[in-house]
Amino acid sequence: MWNEASAKPCTRILFLQLLLGVLLLGGVFLLAVNEDIAATQRTMVNTVNYVKEQCNRYSRIGLADESKSLMRIVESANQTAHRLEETTRPVSADFLHTCVKDCYVSGILLLDEAGNITAASEAADMAAFVHENLDSEALLNTARYPEKRYAVRLFCPEGCYLDLAAVQRLDAPGIVVAYYHTPLDYINSFSLSISSLLSGYDPAENGTIVVSSGNEIIASNEESFIGGNTDTSAVLEEIRAAAVSDRLVSARENGVRYFGLMEHGRDVYVYAYLPQRAVFRTTPENMLFAMVIYFVILAAIRMVRWKTAQSYREKQLAIQKEYTEQLQLKNEQLYAAVEQADRANAAKTSFLSRMSHDIRTPLNGIIGLLEIDEAHAEDHALIRSNQKKMKVAAKHLLSLINDILQMSKLESGEVILSHEIIDLNQLTRDILTIMEQRAAEAGITLRYEGGFACMEISRVYGSPLHLRQIFLNIYGNCIKYNKSCGRVETAVSCLGIADGRVTYRWVIRDTGIGMSKEFLQHIFTPFSQERSDSTRQGTGLGMAIVKSLIDEMQGTITIESEEGVGSVFTITLPFEIAAAQPQTEQPAPAKAADISGLHLLLVEDNALNAEIAAALLADRGVSVELARDGSEAVRMFREAPAGTYAGIIMDIMMPVMDGLTATRAIRALERADAKTIPIIAMTANAFEEDARKCLDAGMNVHLAKPLCMEELVATLARLCN
Repeated sequence: MWNEASAKPCTRILFLQLLLGVLLLGGVFLLAVNEDIAATQRTMVNTVNYVKEQCNRYSRIGLADESKSLMRIVESANQTAHRLEETTRPVSADFLHTCVKDCYVSGILLLDEAGNITAASEAADMAAFVHENLDSEALLNTARYPEKRYAVRLFCPEGCYLDLAAVQRLDAPGIVVAYYHTPLDYINSFSLSISSLLSGYDPAENGTIVVSSGNEIIASNEESFIGGNTDTSAVLEEIRAAAVSDRLVSARENGVRYFGLMEHGRDVYVYAYLPQRAVFRTTPENMLFAMVIYFVILAAIRMVRWKTAQSYREKQLAIQKEYTEQLQLKNEQLYAAVEQADRANAAKTSFLSRMSHDIRTPLNGIIGLLEIDEAHAEDHALIRSNQKKMKVAAKHLLSLINDILQMSKLESGEVILSHEIIDLNQLTRDILTIMEQRAAEAGITLRYEGGFACMEISRVYGSPLHLRQIFLNIYGNCIKYNKSCGRVETAVSCLGIADGRVTYRWVIRDTGIGMSKEFLQHIFTPFSQERSDSTRQGTGLGMAIVKSLIDEMQGTITIESEEGVGSVFTITLPFEIAAAQPQTEQPAPAKAADISGLHLLLVEDNALNAEIAAALLADRGVSVELARDGSEAVRMFREAPAGTYAGIIMDIMMPVMDGLTATRAIRALERADAKTIPIIAMTANAFEEDARKCLDAGMNVHLAKPLCMEELVATLARLCN
């Protein structure tokens, strides 16, 4: 189907290809023309120079021959003069004829001092031509000067020449003239030699070569030119008129264009020229070759483009296929995520509903008990009983909040396990001591096989806070979801010791209500509860916290359960063995703490919390000054004399300046008690990493809210007294 949008780029590409082809052919044409002209010029220059040198060589040979011929004629004239002096016979034609033969000359003439012929050899015709040239003053001077010699070459009208010499007669006054006639055939042999030199040059290949003496053409590789005249050739006339020998000259004759050049020799002119078609013989071939190469390149480019386009289409199809598959997979994952999110939202909605119920339950109890106390203010026994119940409800509310915060930190990866030396036997004793009271209240029997000293290697490295949290959660569930008069049994065993590590396994069984197989698949999911009622309050976070902590410790936990029968929890944990077993020491009996008389700086932004803390401290005989934020605390401490305050109770989360920044500012002050005054953190940030931040900032102790007065009093007594 015709696509106008795609046709435009194709037309543009075709136009560019044609334009590139035209430019390429134009460039090749210029290069080929220049190269052909340069090659022809080099060839013609070499040819003309070679022919010129050969002609000059022949000219030099001719000059040498002329000199030798004249010397021979002079010698022949001298020899004849001596023979005339020696002979006693009268001078006759026969005598001169004998001299001619002996001296190898054509004729001999005897002249008187005036130049008149007195005797001659038989060649009278030549003697007449010679006589016509005897009126030379130089020739006649030989009669007066015996040491003088006269020699000359005379050219005859028919083209031949005579070599003539004259010397003084020795036998009588006068002149002896000897001459030698060179025939025309011998003279023509010189031109024939040059023509034979040019016979090896093909006019079609090497061009037309012409050698002229003046305007007369004496040799050429075109026989029809020999004997002709250069004036009859327009090409030769234009080449001669240009008078250049190192570059080609363009000339026209009969509508044909020629290129040639000329060199001037000693006695000759050498021409060489070629017709235009012979000069540019390789240009068409080069252009044809360039066109073929260009079309081959275009075909190769089109093939590469086609293959590239084909490969691109295949890649695009593969990418599209992969994208479709990934999109389908993403859709499936998104669908699963949506389902999971829906389940999570449903679980969170259920959790919020339960949390609303679970939080409101103790709050309602506390509020109701407060109303009862107000109505029976005179019944002190009832009020004390209600206060104990309110403490229980408040602690339960605190545990709910702690579970939520702990789970949040686990999910964000902010929980950091400590690496402390602990005694597993002692830790077990502490955990079971805590749980025994709860078990007794619920009518549950706890049984621990082997006693509290069953672990042979009990001194290990671990995080005691988080280990205690794991087992308290498991035992708490075993008690909470047990039957009346039920049991919780624990068996521990050592699985092995290797590479400085020991691995223990705890198997905890209960006789509780059990769990369904369906719920077991989601037991470690946050906010999951199979059943919830007013007698078994919880957040659904306990087992999720347990699983996350055990995974952090590189351990495992498995659960087996049967409804109506009970559950079995199997925990496996590896520990790094500590260097030596601890020495048990009996702790000294604690003394009642007395903090009366202390003057403290309380830093708290919440007015109600500040009022409660000040009232409780006042009951213990402590005077308190209140600062509403960290900046005010730093100012009050800086302006008070040293030793004014026995200690500082510092909240962490406050406006203007937080407690950590205020502590650093106080420690940095230049006064004696700035580095030593006890600073106690009392904050709702209750986790281990929060305590570490407080100690790093310069605080002495970290106490978590809600305020435990006994712990605060003991800490103040230890640090301030």
